[in-house]
Amino acid sequence: MTRKELTDKIRERKNFLCIGLDTDIQKIPGHFQQFDDPVFEFNKAIIDATSDICVAYKPNLAFYEALGPAGWKSLEKTMEYIPKGIFTIADAKRGDIGNTSKLYAKTFFSYFQFDAVTVAPYMGEDSVTPFLEFEDKWVILLCLTSNPGSNDFQQIRSASGTPLFVSVLEKATQWGTPENLMFVVGATHPEGLGEVRSIVPDHFLLVPGLGAQGGDLDAVFSHGANRDVGLLVNSSRDILYAGSGADFADKAREKALQIQRNMSLLLGD
Repeated sequence: MTRKELTDKIRERKNFLCIGLDTDIQKIPGHFQQFDDPVFEFNKAIIDATSDICVAYKPNLAFYEALGPAGWKSLEKTMEYIPKGIFTIADAKRGDIGNTSKLYAKTFFSYFQFDAVTVAPYMGEDSVTPFLEFEDKWVILLCLTSNPGSNDFQQIRSASGTPLFVSVLEKATQWGTPENLMFVVGATHPEGLGEVRSIVPDHFLLVPGLGAQGGDLDAVFSHGANRDVGLLVNSSRDILYAGSGADFADKAREKALQIQRNMSLLLGD
């Protein structure tokens, strides 16, 4: 998906909501256990309830990989079921050198047909650029994450006083462009969002941490939006598990619509 197609989708749907398909087989309603593929059947119900609302879906690969071959099959079926025109993100946090990164990129872009994949920058340029070689595909580079441990490395300052996450941003902009490179910035760092935006005014930002992790949508928008909105704000547990009974899909839709309405107000629509 191109940047224009993504931006047009955001304007059309009047929101920048990404739904994380972090489907925990231990948390989904019990009646799904009767199916041969409970994870896919749950995802299917969530997609049916929300695919006319959101602009993106983001499966977290850990929830699928933990189930072995059956989990990979659930992921494949989920990707085939997501309607065309919705942005898809493989939350895989990959990153290795040479042929390894090329094969990771081929897995997610060619086989599964994701639009984007999250990538860890620690190993540097040659671990990232193989992902950037695919036309109309995106790298979403980890930058300033929402977990408490992000302070362990991302906030370390060099002798000149520059935080490591800033150095990552400045270096990575030499590898990709606003047409194929996004950055992950957690919603729990609204001030950091502003600093990131000042360094990369034109890039899209993927913002996890809304809802269960305590992120505030208004703060995210005020610190992180740009002329093209430039944001994909992710919500996972708040939507997936908004209800635990037979009406779980209706509850998920209600939550997604609530977020959509709030985003629409921020967009001035």
